[in-house]
Amino acid sequence: MTPRLTAEFWVQAYLARLRLADIPAFVTTKGDLTAGAVLVKLNPLNGQAWAFQRSFDLMTGERAWVTLAEGVEADVDAAIERQKSFDPDLWVIEVEDRAGRHLLEEEGLA
Repeated sequence: MTPRLTAEFWVQAYLARLRLADIPAFVTTKGDLTAGAVLVKLNPLNGQAWAFQRSFDLMTGERAWVTLAEGVEADVDAAIERQKSFDPDLWVIEVEDRAGRHLLEEEGLA
């Protein structure tokens, strides 16, 4: 079995990578330190937003980020609130970048 990073370690590493790229981000919901799932909300500060969640492909064993919700920011926030009601261990990170950068496609972040 491949060792896994704790949720808290992954979140801190992701925030550090964003800081290095001068992309503001903050934790809006702190989940379970060890095994909480992570949602990333991208806010380009124009009234729109995206929420991404990590998905696991059972066929390939690979992890990838997929879009949970996109559109008007209030609608994306509502989708995130629904997820939080299902999963009390959930982490939510909000990334604010007018250029729409979130770095989730970079190596090591899936």
